Amino acid sequence: MNETGIRRSRSQLAEFPEGAIVFDPACVPQAAARFSLFEPGLRRAGSGGRGAAWFVAGPCGPAVLRHYRRGGLVARLVEDRYLYLGREHTRSFREFRLLQDLRDRGLPVPAPVAAAFRRSGAGYRADLITARIARAHSLSEFVDADLPPPGQWQQVGRTIARFHRAGAWHADLNAHNLLLDDSGAVWLVDFDRGRLRRPGGGWQMANLRRLQRSLLKLGAGRHGRQWALAWDALLDGWRGQLEAPA
Repeated sequence: MNETGIRRSRSQLAEFPEGAIVFDPACVPQAAARFSLFEPGLRRAGSGGRGAAWFVAGPCGPAVLRHYRRGGLVARLVEDRYLYLGREHTRSFREFRLLQDLRDRGLPVPAPVAAAFRRSGAGYRADLITARIARAHSLSEFVDADLPPPGQWQQVGRTIARFHRAGAWHADLNAHNLLLDDSGAVWLVDFDRGRLRRPGGGWQMANLRRLQRSLLKLGAGRHGRQWALAWDALLDGWRGQLEAPA
């Protein structure tokens, strides 16, 4: 543990002429830390987010492999390349380190298994492997069928508040990135461009508004009063957890 009492996860680095891999040595032996780890399987892992993702058989069990891709208009010109500014500034390494930090704080995010980047001229391409959350479905899937009961929405709100209390900012908090498993636990995934910042301030409400827009875009509003009660329950859970004694 460090001076704050937070356990720091271990990681190891494998460097190659064309790039590097950071990995959890409890999952990936040094000899197995090769770019072949990041070859995708055949099954896509959902429709949310910009990155291309696949369910794969990871070195520690079922996993999700994500290849970083750009969004917006720039993606038409440069689909999956980023400007290289140093190893620890790559998208994959930054997300790997952030996920380790969040897990060390006891927050419900998938375990990071390995991250890689491969350079090409002044740019690089990147990939990340995380453990798959067992028996989980995204919040967006429930909108397509029937909304969860208010108690589940309160749990979603409480979970988001736990991240906000820790200063964990999710750059794209939407219904695809919130997972509900069959035990009722809520998980937050896809922390690309996420970071830790000072708790409090407008960024927390901006996060919630982004989630609300995502749910309405998916058609949550057609559930009428059920949707209004669901969102109120989420806000109640969020406020209660945010204001609870530390």
